[in-house]
Amino acid sequence: MAVLTSPPPLLLSPAHYPATTSSSSSPYFHLSFHATSRRRPITAVASSSHLCNPTKLDKSALKLAEAVSEDELWAAARLRIRTFNDFSPSVVGVEDYKKFLAEREFEALKERIAGKRIGFGRVTCINASLPLSHVLSISDDLCTTCTFSENGEDRVLVGTLDLNQCIHLPDEITGMKPQGIGGDFARAYLSNVCVAKELHRNGLGYMLITKSKLVAEDWGIADLYAHVAVDNESAKNLYMKSGFVYESDEPAWKARFLDRPRRMLLWIAIPNNLDL
Repeated sequence: MAVLTSPPPLLLSPAHYPATTSSSSSPYFHLSFHATSRRRPITAVASSSHLCNPTKLDKSALKLAEAVSEDELWAAARLRIRTFNDFSPSVVGVEDYKKFLAEREFEALKERIAGKRIGFGRVTCINASLPLSHVLSISDDLCTTCTFSENGEDRVLVGTLDLNQCIHLPDEITGMKPQGIGGDFARAYLSNVCVAKELHRNGLGYMLITKSKLVAEDWGIADLYAHVAVDNESAKNLYMKSGFVYESDEPAWKARFLDRPRRMLLWIAIPNNLDL
């Protein structure tokens, strides 16, 4: 399942992607690193094995962890571009455009994680990945687009999200908790939550969010937030299953001004006894 959440600043939002169609119907609405491995080129590959029915996933080799290499961050950026947009293969130069968008997300993600973006405290990219051999029969395109190397093993990144320690995300509703002292270090937001479309309905979104709550607890976060489009029932159901509750929503005029679906803000206390 792919949860479409709003991207952090300087990542292109779907409304700003020319020649693409935003995947607004998707159920999810988006330390310093050293280049230790080669980023994989973008190539046009027909997705001959995308399945209409949910693919039953063998989770025995699934890994949920924070990104530790640029190769993995590049795969995360590629998955986000692939998930949040529908590209027409007939458009001239579409592969170059995908590469441009992925490069922009990749550089912005590195800067936030490295602490180079004003307004952010700690930021981490949490990913779900499987060995390449487990995904080869599911989707050629996913394997080509989102494969990275880890300790000599090729793995495919199948889900990703960002955990952002900050007072607020630009152009988004600001959480109200904690009040007073603590808002700058005890509040965090999820963003860029997505799962490869071929692997929806395998619980990957739920597992990513659960992992993010554990990391947030380690950071000393008391209040965790997520933004979701008000008409995105799949995303709302996922977050509520994960223990989030409604806090507020944005006025309609702001959504019209930003040319996007109206958002609502969901909240959960950390630690939460539901599953921590």
